[in-house]
Amino acid sequence: MEKTQTLDVNSSYLFSETASTSTKKIVDKKEEFAPVKKGRFGIWEYSILSLTFLLLFSSVYAVYLLQPKFEQLHLERMDTPWGIFIIGLGLFLLAIKLSFLTYLLVLYVRYKPIKSVTDEKLPTCTIIVPAYNEGQLVYQTLHSLANSDYPHEKMQIIAIDDGSKDDTWSWIKRAKEELGDRVTICQQPENKGKRHALYRGFHLGTGEIFITVDSDSVVKTDTIRNMASPFIVNDQCGAVAGNVRVLNNEKALIPRMLNVSFVFSFEFVRSAQSMLGSVLCTPGALSAYRRKAVMACLPEWINQTFMGQPSDIGEDRAMTNMILKQGFHVLFQENAYVYTNIPKRYKNLYKMFIRWERSNVRENIMMSKFAYSDFREGSKIGPRILLTMQWFKLALSYPLILLMLWFVINYPTLFLSSTFLGILLFSSVQAFFFAKRNKNIPESFWAYTYSIFYAFTLFWITPYAIATANRRGWLTRDLVPKK
Repeated sequence: MEKTQTLDVNSSYLFSETASTSTKKIVDKKEEFAPVKKGRFGIWEYSILSLTFLLLFSSVYAVYLLQPKFEQLHLERMDTPWGIFIIGLGLFLLAIKLSFLTYLLVLYVRYKPIKSVTDEKLPTCTIIVPAYNEGQLVYQTLHSLANSDYPHEKMQIIAIDDGSKDDTWSWIKRAKEELGDRVTICQQPENKGKRHALYRGFHLGTGEIFITVDSDSVVKTDTIRNMASPFIVNDQCGAVAGNVRVLNNEKALIPRMLNVSFVFSFEFVRSAQSMLGSVLCTPGALSAYRRKAVMACLPEWINQTFMGQPSDIGEDRAMTNMILKQGFHVLFQENAYVYTNIPKRYKNLYKMFIRWERSNVRENIMMSKFAYSDFREGSKIGPRILLTMQWFKLALSYPLILLMLWFVINYPTLFLSSTFLGILLFSSVQAFFFAKRNKNIPESFWAYTYSIFYAFTLFWITPYAIATANRRGWLTRDLVPKK
């Protein structure tokens, strides 16, 4: 039998003026979680960065020494029609990439996050936290949400245990005991997947705005109000993407590298997309949706299939697409921070990336069905450019892999030196952006290490995801150690 608390989620007290005094005291005593930490730099970290820059600067010298061989290769290719085609295509693609980067830069410069509205104007909101095998992390998530400076009488928190096999439910119940009526909890009888847990939360929620937060994430005290404000300021806003940062970035190498990548991906790329009203994906870690937009597409969303199989991944990108399709705008709030855990091990990392890329393939197909039509008022050029560039990346994955293999087999020295030089040049953009945004130059150097790591160990993700796009499975929800 399904386990739920006896609390009636439809009771009027959820948005009444009389919040529980005892509960309020508990929350008020909590200090804001301060997740921004400077990573430790010891012998191990200095050694890795030293090796990184040794490889990169050596590549500059190597390219200089190998210049005659590069010129010889160029002349050989220019003597054949196929070679001319390859060189011309390469220059064309480089021009497109630089032009697109410039386009994003122009949009980014114009971007400004929407400031919080007053307490009186803030809408009622329901925060849904689906959890599966998260252990104590979900307890921390619920406390960080309850500690938000959002009017308590306007905020409803729902925690849903999706049939966890560890002690997640115990931690949810403990949070409920401490937070009282601030939190509604329920438990799925069996694991059905994140999409079904959210679906239940959408039906239980009574707020004008739905906000979804991953159960391994924590938010700053002003995050919820900054996520809800755009819906009041902009009637066309149907969804909002939060600003995702890495929580466990202090010691582990992979999270530290990804933290730099996340800052560029969110604060640069999504800021630019927001100017077009077309953020392509509202992240699972923190997203907000207008209630009527969700309810309009909920049956299609929960019953979505791909190649005849139920879709159990990419629920965030799917919801984003369905809201865009309705003609709403999807925005990004740079001032709405959420800090989430990232895999520390290579195996878990590549599984996460495979899941993201499979979702990307599926949802690009879905978006293509409406993006090139008259799907909303105003200009539609921006979202079409964004989608086209997504297709460029996917379409070129196999040709570039084959070209890389040919280059490696025939000219290994030239390949290595040119690859490292390219990493040095393009990673400098991310490193500079991170250093400027965070005033932390040493930490920005991980952009170079991550680029090398990705180029040699994760390059196969996109081609593999395309070939296996019909496969199901979350891939990364192993049991966490009990605490």
